[in-house]
Amino acid sequence: MKYFLLLIVFITSFTLQAQQKRIQILHADNSIEDQDKYPNQTILLGDVVIEHEGITLRSKKAVHYKLENLIRAYGNVVLNQGDTITQTSDYVQYDGKTKKAKSWGKVVLTDPVMVLTTDTLDFDRVKQLLFYKSGATIKDTANVLVSEKGNYFLKTSKFQALSDVVLTNPDYVLESDHLDYFTNNGQAFLYGPSTITGEDNHIYTENGFYDTQKDISHFTKNSVITYKNRSITADSLYYDRNLAFASATNNIKMLDTLNNAVVRGNYGEFYQKLDSAFVINRAVAITEIEKDSMYVHGDTLLVTGKPENRIVRAYNRVKFFKSNLSGKCDSIHSNQKTGLTQLFRNPVLWSQESQMTGDTIHLLSNPETEKMDSLKILRNAFVIQKDSAGYNQIKGRNILGKFIENELEDVNVIGNSESIFYARNDEDELLGIDKSTCSRINFKIKDKKIRNVTYFIDPEGSLFPPSKLSENERKFPGFIWRDDERPYKMEDIFIKDSENKVDTKDKQSLDVEKNIKKVVE
Repeated sequence: MKYFLLLIVFITSFTLQAQQKRIQILHADNSIEDQDKYPNQTILLGDVVIEHEGITLRSKKAVHYKLENLIRAYGNVVLNQGDTITQTSDYVQYDGKTKKAKSWGKVVLTDPVMVLTTDTLDFDRVKQLLFYKSGATIKDTANVLVSEKGNYFLKTSKFQALSDVVLTNPDYVLESDHLDYFTNNGQAFLYGPSTITGEDNHIYTENGFYDTQKDISHFTKNSVITYKNRSITADSLYYDRNLAFASATNNIKMLDTLNNAVVRGNYGEFYQKLDSAFVINRAVAITEIEKDSMYVHGDTLLVTGKPENRIVRAYNRVKFFKSNLSGKCDSIHSNQKTGLTQLFRNPVLWSQESQMTGDTIHLLSNPETEKMDSLKILRNAFVIQKDSAGYNQIKGRNILGKFIENELEDVNVIGNSESIFYARNDEDELLGIDKSTCSRINFKIKDKKIRNVTYFIDPEGSLFPPSKLSENERKFPGFIWRDDERPYKMEDIFIKDSENKVDTKDKQSLDVEKNIKKVVE
C-alpha cells in the first residue's frame, strides 16, 4: 500500500510537470551557471530570446530560475504574444507556472487598435487580462484615456478604467470614476458621477453609454445637458453630438435661465443648432411673472428662437393658470421678447370673478418689469360676471383692458357696446336690472366686482324691475357660463373637460406634427 501511494504521488507530480511546460531558452550570446553563486539559476547575457506557450521575450539580460520555471529579464525587454501584442519595458518577471507577467519601467503595450503606457503592468495570460494600479494612458485612433487604476480584457478589447478617469477627444473631455471602454468600437459605458464637456455644452450623468466613434449617447440616471442659458434633465436622455440633437423621456425639465422659464413633460426633442424644442405628454411651460408663476399646458409645447428672442407655442386643448389669471383656448403664441401672448380659437379668460371671451385674446406683459400690462379682446368681446341674482354682462366689438399691479382694473368696451347690469345700492340691495346700449362702455373692477360703469356716445337704456325682465331677456345671445372649465389651481390645467379627468397620456395630433415640422424646418 505504501509503495502504491508513492507511485500515485510520482505519477501526479509527473503529470503536473508535463502540463506546466518549461520555459525555453532559444538564444543567448552568453550564459553563466554557477551553482555556488547562483544555485538553480542560469544567467543569460547578450541577445536573449525566450519562448513559452505562444509568447516570446527578448532582452539584454535575463535570469532563468529552472526549478521555479521563472524568468527575470532586464534591459530593453520586448514581450510578444502572437502577432497581436507587443510590449516593451525595462524589466519583466514571467512565471511559467502561473503564466503571469509583471512589467515595470517605461512600459508600452501595443495591439492593433491601441497603445498603453504605464510604469507597472501585470499580465495574466490565462485570463488574458492586463491590469495596472499606478496610472496608465491608453491611446486609440480617436481618444486618449487616462486613469489611475484599470483592467484591460484582451478577448473583448475592453478597458475597465477606475479612479480619476479622463477620456480626451478632439471635441470633448469625458471624466468619470468608472468607465468601461471598448477599443475595438469606441463605445464607453459610464458608472457613477461622470461629465462630458464640449466646446458649447456640458453633460452630467451617473449612468450611461457613449459611442465615441458615432458621437451618440444615452444617459439614464440623474442626467443633465447644459448649453448656453439652457439645461435639460430627464429620467432618460439621448444625445447626438453630430446633429446637436437630444431627446428626453419622463420627468423632463428644460430650464431657460435667461427668461426665468421652465418647460416640463414626459417626452421631448431638442435641437441645439435651431434653438428649438417640442415637448408632449403632460407638457407645461412655467414662466415667472412678478414673483408669480404662469403655467401653460397643451398637448404639445413648441419652443423656438434664441434666448433673447424666444417664442413659446402651445397646441391643442390649451389651458393656463396664474394665481390671479387663468384661461383656455385651442392654441397660444407667446413672444417672450415683446411680452405678447396671443390666444386663438374659442379663447376664454378668467380674471378675478370675470369671464371674458372673444374671437382672439391678446395679453401684453412688460418684459423688463415682468408685470401684466394690458388686455385686448378682438371681435365678439363678451364679459360675464356672476351676481347672486343673475349675471352681469357686457358685450362689444373689442375690449381693451389695463392691469394695475397685475390685477385687471380698468376695462373699455369699444363698438356696438351693450350691457346687462344688476344695479345695487351701498347696502348691496338689488335696485333693478340695467339694460343699456352705446358706442363705448368703461367699467372698473374693484374687490373682484364690476364697479363704476360709464356709458359714452348716445347711450340708451332703462332700469327694469326684475319682474319686468324674463329669463331670456336677462341674457345676451351667445351667453355661455363656462365656470366648470376654469382652472382654479395649477393641477386643473391637465383636466380634459370632455372627460373631466386628468389625462396622463397626452398625445399630439397629426396637425400638430405638421405644424412642428414647418416651424423647425
